[in-house]
Amino acid sequence: MTGSKSAYETDYRTVTIKTIDGSTVQGKVNISPNQRVSDLLTLQKGPFLVVVDTSYMDCRGKTLFINKAHIVWIEPED
Repeated sequence: MTGSKSAYETDYRTVTIKTIDGSTVQGKVNISPNQRVSDLLTLQKGPFLVVVDTSYMDCRGKTLFINKAHIVWIEPED
């Protein structure tokens, strides 16, 4: 499908996530238009939050799948 526009649009927001083991992850989450970061945890089905372009320990640029039950807090960058 060359030249066609995708039906799935991406709108990434930078966030910082703290997990129950004390780890801190910075990265980007895909949010639909008119959606809040908190909606990712409450409205989306499935146990995992996909975080791309992450910065975690010595790793950079990876994609992580974080179990929502292990998130203590998530802070969006304004």
